[in-house]
Amino acid sequence: MSTPEQSEQFLQVLEAHKGIIYKVANSYCNDTEERKDLIQEMSVQLWKAFASYRPEYKYSTWIYRIALNVAISFYRKKTLRRTNPISETILNIGEEADHTDTAERMFLLQKFIAGLKEIDRALMLLYLEEKSHREIADIMGISESNVSTKIGRIKLELRQKFSNLK
Repeated sequence: MSTPEQSEQFLQVLEAHKGIIYKVANSYCNDTEERKDLIQEMSVQLWKAFASYRPEYKYSTWIYRIALNVAISFYRKKTLRRTNPISETILNIGEEADHTDTAERMFLLQKFIAGLKEIDRALMLLYLEEKSHREIADIMGISESNVSTKIGRIKLELRQKFSNLK
């Protein structure tokens, strides 16, 4: 059972870090209704885990870890039901965007990132959020050297995809 104080503290933490939840949900889900469901599921899982929160971690690290795990599970379930993993939102962004070289490159980058494995996509989301390798390691539950190696490989893969376009 939770106390009113725990409930209030949880709501304050959730409000202060809701941007993380929305960012992760937007990265893994394009449909508005499904995104709402995903955000709700993330919130439920955060609430369930709140009693076991360990203060040696920042709230943001703890929230990223849970939100990414929920999103990855959600994505896996969703991809079993659908055959096209490329997001409709990314395709729509490409149609609406100013077709300058920069806009096209951003569109392609988003498209390439959307095509990554869910774990690699999570790593790139955190990397693009300018999280340190230590923070990414804490969130993902892997070593810093593993983070460095994976990010290096993903960057190389993305560079190769861009060079193949020329």
